[in-house]
Amino acid sequence: MRFLYQLVILIGCFVQSFSTLAQQDIFLKGTVYEFESNEPLPGANVYWESAPQQGVVTDIDGNFSIKAIGLPSKLVISFVGFTETIRQINEKDIAKDVKFFLRPEELSLEEVIIQERRPDQNVQSLDMGKSVVPIQTIKNIPALFGEVDLLRSLQLLPGVQTAGEGTTGLFVRGGSADQNLVQLDGAPIYNPSHFFGFFSVFNPDALEGVEFYKGAIPATLGGRLSSVIDVSLKEGNYQKIKGEGGIGTISSRLTVDGPLFSDKSSFVISGRRTYADVFLRLSPDENLNSNSLYFYDLSGKFTFKIGDRDKLSFSSYYGSDFLGLSAQFGFGWDNWVSSATWNRNINDNTFFDLNVYHSRYKYMLNFVDEDNGFDWDNVLSETGARAEWSFLPNEKTQINWGFHSQLYHFAPINLEPAPGSAIEPILTNPRNGWQNNVFFSATTDITSRLRAEAGLRWGVYNRVGRGVQYIYEDPFPNPESNISDTLSFSGLENMKFYQGLEPRVSFRYLMQENLSIKAAYNRTFQYIQVATNNSAGLPLDRWVPADAFIPPIRADQVSIGVFKNLNRDTWEISLEGYYKDFQNLVDLRQGASVILTDNVETELLTGNGYAYGIEFLARKNIGKTTGWLSYTYSRTWRRIEGISDDRWYNPRFDRPHDLTLVVNHEFDKRWSAGLTFIYTTGQAVTFPIGSYEIDNQRLPLYGSQRNADRFPDYHRMDASVTWKNADKGRKWRGSWNFSIYNLYGRKNPFAYQFTDIINEQINFDPGMGEEISSRRPGVVMTYLFTFLPALTYNFQF
Repeated sequence: MRFLYQLVILIGCFVQSFSTLAQQDIFLKGTVYEFESNEPLPGANVYWESAPQQGVVTDIDGNFSIKAIGLPSKLVISFVGFTETIRQINEKDIAKDVKFFLRPEELSLEEVIIQERRPDQNVQSLDMGKSVVPIQTIKNIPALFGEVDLLRSLQLLPGVQTAGEGTTGLFVRGGSADQNLVQLDGAPIYNPSHFFGFFSVFNPDALEGVEFYKGAIPATLGGRLSSVIDVSLKEGNYQKIKGEGGIGTISSRLTVDGPLFSDKSSFVISGRRTYADVFLRLSPDENLNSNSLYFYDLSGKFTFKIGDRDKLSFSSYYGSDFLGLSAQFGFGWDNWVSSATWNRNINDNTFFDLNVYHSRYKYMLNFVDEDNGFDWDNVLSETGARAEWSFLPNEKTQINWGFHSQLYHFAPINLEPAPGSAIEPILTNPRNGWQNNVFFSATTDITSRLRAEAGLRWGVYNRVGRGVQYIYEDPFPNPESNISDTLSFSGLENMKFYQGLEPRVSFRYLMQENLSIKAAYNRTFQYIQVATNNSAGLPLDRWVPADAFIPPIRADQVSIGVFKNLNRDTWEISLEGYYKDFQNLVDLRQGASVILTDNVETELLTGNGYAYGIEFLARKNIGKTTGWLSYTYSRTWRRIEGISDDRWYNPRFDRPHDLTLVVNHEFDKRWSAGLTFIYTTGQAVTFPIGSYEIDNQRLPLYGSQRNADRFPDYHRMDASVTWKNADKGRKWRGSWNFSIYNLYGRKNPFAYQFTDIINEQINFDPGMGEEISSRRPGVVMTYLFTFLPALTYNFQF
């Protein structure tokens, strides 16, 4: 009997313990939405009325998971500027994903500000040289032809230079345009521009956000020296069909999103097209109506929530450009990128992300001529897979690790002469590269004021076959070098091996609650690059992988900054300084041509460089008037043996002074306005030092020093006004945007042509003219835009 009594007590204790343990393992899961838009609401507070100290906060997708206590019980959902919701939760609610909808408070509509980050994150976080630009901010900036553009908006940030008037090329902290990694949902885009660089490939209506790294690039990202532009397509609405778009001066766009099969899946479809070619066909001039000029793009994203812990998404983008002149000349390019992403919450503090992608870029050129006609095209592609694990052992520490594998393929050049053409066929060989990376990083609070992040990325690169390697008689080949032997390699056979360690470290010291000092160091390697002699980033630029004669380029960057918030985080002020050292930079020999040759290594020269600068930013985030003022002083230098008498010289994108002002003001719910002003030092160029005559034709004579001259300083002001239709509760909401590019008609030079001019007025110096009555050398300045108005109708439904 004593044994049975003890056994009953033991079983009772076990049952009680099991019941308690089961109660601890029960969680209520749900999603919080904003009532009017049905969009997830990140940062909402969720807690039990009887135990408010045990609350949680919704994540970026509005999801939460909270431990159940003493059911039935009342759950409270709150968010600043929204009406609080209280709901009775019973045991039957545990088995389903509960939805909550919060309505804005009528008395605080003017004060509701939903941000993707904390207002003081610029001070508290380790982020340095990083910008998170909200899509709505990008849409409020006055734009060329009224076309809102992501990359053009990034040009307004400190530390970012441009190639010139009307281009989207970015030159970040002394790096060239090919040193920026532009990726869409993890897939790289090799030419992120439309219309020869006037617009980017990104339709802002289809975007969720953009993160721009130019300083302390985390160890989880790599492959380029200067910056990472991480763009993500938005997920579709899980509750109802929505849409938005616009009809503009030169193009129209439409984006539709909504639930796909149920409230666990969604879709986004977006399209955009210009209609300049339509207007050309209406012209009575045969030289115009037979031309073609257009671009279009399509993108889509499909998202599926699989259970409570898994999410699967598929993204794809296709864009095409074409310019055809009277059926005699054609020039075009296509971008096609696709990716699949799997996100899994392994448990409450461990997360896994897997991304696989394929990116393909094709560009072509055709020339219709009886004697010299031809069709030319080339293709490059990258296929990759990236896996990352994140572990959060506590609130102060985060650990990330993973791997990234990339396969590059540069197809042979395809040149097909037209029948009867004197052009000879060109035979080239494919070039392939295989890069594998592993990375690890850890972030933690060393003290209450000192936070640090340390990371390491190890890249292993192989130049692999199928392909050939030429052996030259000279150790450093040049166009006159003789080939002594040719080695052939089969598929994936190793041709050349490189590896490099990329340490990353950053610190944040909190001097006050709203004042911090940050410092960072990172090393990056880049194993593919562009061989070009222009600075604008043309569609025909040729990418080349590292091989036996072209080493990978390396950059080391040190940066330090002070970050301060004022007036309850209304203002952000920062001052950053940096120094960057480059190794193995590539530039072209004088008069080099790389488009049609299989011996591209003979046209290249290798050297070093450095850049330094200081960047100031004052930004206002809250209130009816928002915007920023930025100023950058920076210099960039290169020295490559065989160029500029082996002396240091400035690349074309060296612009010491850069001042930008961006202002947006909301007068009321219907009227708003935007203004931007830009001032930069003129780009570095090489002007002729004289002229000479050959066959009765005068030609410019250039000196040996490269980029010793400059264009005049560049400045421009843009303005826009937006009027929204009155919100009468209808599903259709429209607005009109009127913008003016180059408000005061500044004639900023795009190019100078040095040529003979007869009986024409020429400009030897901008602003000065001279009447010419005989043949003599002259200077013709070309500018693109002066006063350029645009009207766009935007709509939502």
